[in-house]
Amino acid sequence: MLNRPLRIGTRGSPMALAQTGMVRDRIVAANPGLETELVVVTTVADKILDRPLSEIGGKGLFTKELEQALYANEVDVAVHSMKDVETWLPEGLAIACILERDDPRDAFLSPHAETLMDLPEGARVGTSSLRRAAQVLMHRPDLKVVPLRGNANTRMRKLESGECDATLLALAGLQRLSLEAMARSILPVETMLPAVAQGALGIECRADDAEIRALLAPIACETTTTAVAAERALLAELDGSCRTPIAALARIDGGRLRLDGLLFLPDGSRHWAASGEGPVEEAERIGREAGAALKAQAGDTYTKHLQ
Repeated sequence: MLNRPLRIGTRGSPMALAQTGMVRDRIVAANPGLETELVVVTTVADKILDRPLSEIGGKGLFTKELEQALYANEVDVAVHSMKDVETWLPEGLAIACILERDDPRDAFLSPHAETLMDLPEGARVGTSSLRRAAQVLMHRPDLKVVPLRGNANTRMRKLESGECDATLLALAGLQRLSLEAMARSILPVETMLPAVAQGALGIECRADDAEIRALLAPIACETTTTAVAAERALLAELDGSCRTPIAALARIDGGRLRLDGLLFLPDGSRHWAASGEGPVEEAERIGREAGAALKAQAGDTYTKHLQ
C-alpha cells in the first residue's frame, strides 16, 4: 500500500472527470484505505476545438501531456479512453490495466429523425470522426458530413443550436454522463462498426512501477484486455491513425475470439472487410492477420490515400 495518495492524472472535460471518478472508485474499492488525488491536465486536444484531429496531430493529442506528467513523476497513473490511445506507446510507459468494457456501440442523436436511415436527403451529420463519416456516407451518400469538435456536451449543444441535423456519439460516454436518454437510437455494429477499443478505459503508468501495477491488478478485466489487444494489433498492422478510417470489434465467447475489421476511404465510396477467429490466446495474431488482409485487399488505393 502506498504511504501517500495515489495521484491520478485526467483531462478536465466532464467526460474525462466522470470516467476518472469511476476508475478511482474501483481502485479504492480494491485497495481499502488507499487515498487518492485527482490531477487535472489540459491537453492540446482540449485547447484546439476548431479543427479536426487529423489536421493537428491525431488522437495522441488527448494523451501527450498526461504522458509527460507520468515521465515527470507528477502523476502515478493516467486514465484514458482506450480509443484515444496511440497505436504505439512512448518508451517506458505501459497500459497496466484495462477495465471491463462498456457498450462499444455508437448512439444516434437528432431532433429530426429516429435513425440514420430516416434522415431526409441532404441532411447534415456532424462529426469529426473519419470512421463515423465514412460509414455514414457508405450507407447514405446523399447526406452531408460537417465537422463537429468538442466534448459530448458541446456537441449536443451544437446539435440543439442547429449547426447540424444529427450527430453520433459513443454510447458508453453518454452512459457515463447519465445522458443515454438523449440518444434517439443505438446503431447496430452491422451499420456502424465501432472504433478500435471503443467503450474501454485504460490506466497508463510507468512501465517499471511494480507497486502501482499491484494496486491496479485487481480491477483489470482479462476478457476486455484480450479483445482490445486483438483490435489494436489490427490497427498497428495498418499503421492506423486519425487520418485513416478504421473500425474493429473483437468479441469473445467460450474461449474463442472473433474479430471483425473494416477499412474505408474517407468519403465512404469504398471499403474493405476482414474477419478472423481463433483461441483467445492468439488474439494479437488474429488482429495482425486481419489487418494484413485489409491492407492486401486495399492495395495501392489505401497506400495512395496515406501519402
